[in-house]
Amino acid sequence: MNLNKVFLIGNLTRDVSLRTTPAGHPVADFGLATNRTWIDSNGQKQQEVEFHNIVVWGKMAELCNQYLRKGSLVFIEGRIRTRTWQDANNQKRYRTEIIAENIQFGPRLNKEAEYKMPEAVSPETLEAEEPLEELPVLEEETPPEENKTQSESEEIKSQDIPF
Repeated sequence: MNLNKVFLIGNLTRDVSLRTTPAGHPVADFGLATNRTWIDSNGQKQQEVEFHNIVVWGKMAELCNQYLRKGSLVFIEGRIRTRTWQDANNQKRYRTEIIAENIQFGPRLNKEAEYKMPEAVSPETLEAEEPLEELPVLEEETPPEENKTQSESEEIKSQDIPF
């Protein structure tokens, strides 16, 4: 069995670019930066940044174009694909991309405030930021008592069970 699965959490390095194929299918692409930090053998904090090319198809491409901006935090689940082609100078070119299959948007950016992309996204930097406004928790609605039948509103007792 083979597996080609990628999970990334990072910040957009540029705004989403939305196009439509000649067949009419929407496709979007954007850059994503991920990082890792560690302490080296000398006790110095080190940081490494990776840049990824993300490609999104269909309705999700349109949603990305509508809601994501440079600096937005996103979670991407997808697969790796490397394309090859001949350029104008007849040289073979390569481009490695992440084809997004599922995207979860991070917190919304304040439209009035300019978002500054952090140097690194780590648990320490996330804890240092101001807490986000909590979203309401949606709970399953319970039907009003008058809509219940008599058998639903009465409590069932163990002696009422026939077995």
